[in-house]
Amino acid sequence: MPHLALQFLLVTAQAPPKYSLPPDELRRAIEYAHAGYGLHFASEFLSIAILAVIVFTGLGAKFRDWAEAASQRRWVQALIFIPVLVAINDILYLPANIYGQHLELKFNQSIQSWPSWLWDWTKTELLTILVGIPLALLLYAVIRRSPRRWWLYFWLASLPIIAGVMYLEPMLIEPLFYHFEPLAKTHPALVAQLETVIARSGLSIPPDRMFEMKASEKLNSLNAYVSGFGASKRVVVWDTTLDKLTTPEILFVFGHEMGHYVLHHIRNSMIWSSLALLAALFLGSLIVRWMIARWGARWRIRDVSDWASLPVLLLIFAVFSFFSEPLINSYSRWQEHQADLYGLAITRGIIPPSAAAQSFQVMGEIGLDEPHPNPFIVFWLYSHPTTASRFELAERYDREQK
Repeated sequence: MPHLALQFLLVTAQAPPKYSLPPDELRRAIEYAHAGYGLHFASEFLSIAILAVIVFTGLGAKFRDWAEAASQRRWVQALIFIPVLVAINDILYLPANIYGQHLELKFNQSIQSWPSWLWDWTKTELLTILVGIPLALLLYAVIRRSPRRWWLYFWLASLPIIAGVMYLEPMLIEPLFYHFEPLAKTHPALVAQLETVIARSGLSIPPDRMFEMKASEKLNSLNAYVSGFGASKRVVVWDTTLDKLTTPEILFVFGHEMGHYVLHHIRNSMIWSSLALLAALFLGSLIVRWMIARWGARWRIRDVSDWASLPVLLLIFAVFSFFSEPLINSYSRWQEHQADLYGLAITRGIIPPSAAAQSFQVMGEIGLDEPHPNPFIVFWLYSHPTTASRFELAERYDREQK
């Protein structure tokens, strides 16, 4: 027995570390995660239910009547129909958004005041309307011109629009919600160390494409990301990440984000998203035509070119979006895993072996990441591998390299 006890102690002592939380924090993490899971599925069902009510009760047709009574000009009708539809839909959805912010405040992920949060919500609504009006005008112009092949022509027209939005987002949209400063201005010594990692990759990321985002004005959580493409492509590191991680840990996080650059994840995501949109538009065109042929008279929808058909199309896309979540998130997890591997490889020998795993530990503690979520939840909801699996990957990579 003493011999077996000694063997047990040796095995235990040699066991690799794992991502873990203290008991009190573990309980909070599980409570936060489960509340978030419930909110996510409830929100998805609520968004579908709201659109279903707008369609089935004839509200969409009523909004159309208001627009057509105001003017015979299509662009004037769009100026009335789209804002009314967006406002009614999003006001009915507002309780889910409010509860989501309540959870973020309760679990110390957000410090944003309610007036500031409401102003951000209002800006999002205005942007949605601003983008939605020309898109709706384009969609229904194409439908009127080609009732059978509108899905293909609208998809072709949408490609440059999607590319333009993604190009302009870092410069026009993101600054509406957060303040950005060049990383070279706020952390010049860190930029010099980041350039060491960049040089190893053979990539060229000039300092003027590295930014610090002042997330701490609203959030406590940590993050970094890549956005834009071409001349607008940039790496953004939150100031909370800069404040709460050590320099070696930040270098690994940067290496991970640089992996998205090198591995062309933004470009690939655009390609796959465009193909998914084509499939959704094709299937949506078949389903909306069938639904209107069967129930259009009851809903007071004349045909697919009627403004009142838009809530039907949005309802179809909401259902598509819900059931495509696992596929989209699986692809995202694969990309994030590839970026983790790239970050580990590119920073090897530059940072201490434990820095990568420790960065996951710190981010998990602050973000209250559940160590062992249900596999179904991971399959359906997680856009990143679990923090525990990422920690284990970093530890295993270091052991194998040694």
